[in-house]
Amino acid sequence: QVQLVESGGGSAQAGGSLRLSCAASGRTFSNYAMGWFRQAPGKERELVAGISRSGGSTYYADSAKGRFTISRENAKNTVYLQMNSLKPEDTAVYYCAAADQIWTNPKLYRYWGQGTQVTVSS
Repeated sequence: QVQLVESGGGSAQAGGSLRLSCAASGRTFSNYAMGWFRQAPGKERELVAGISRSGGSTYYADSAKGRFTISRENAKNTVYLQMNSLKPEDTAVYYCAAADQIWTNPKLYRYWGQGTQVTVSS
């Protein structure tokens, strides 16, 4: 069992930045690839960024490329999502999730955090 707790959400102006954190507890954090998903009202949950177990490989959705950076500190059992140049369309609930590898399909992630709201105003 892995427990995930997100933090760092909130409100920002367009063009601003936010940094999300996801703290893990339970089973060995480094055994899992991690993903940051988001879900806006009326839309499907989508993978924004993913990172491999070691941190050596990353994935970004087209909407996140060049603006978001995912990273992890296995010694601290934490994964981060640095979000820069925020846009109103980034407004969503953001979730971190754990899986055996990076998948774009949310159904393949076994553990989920409770989510944190990000609101970007124009």
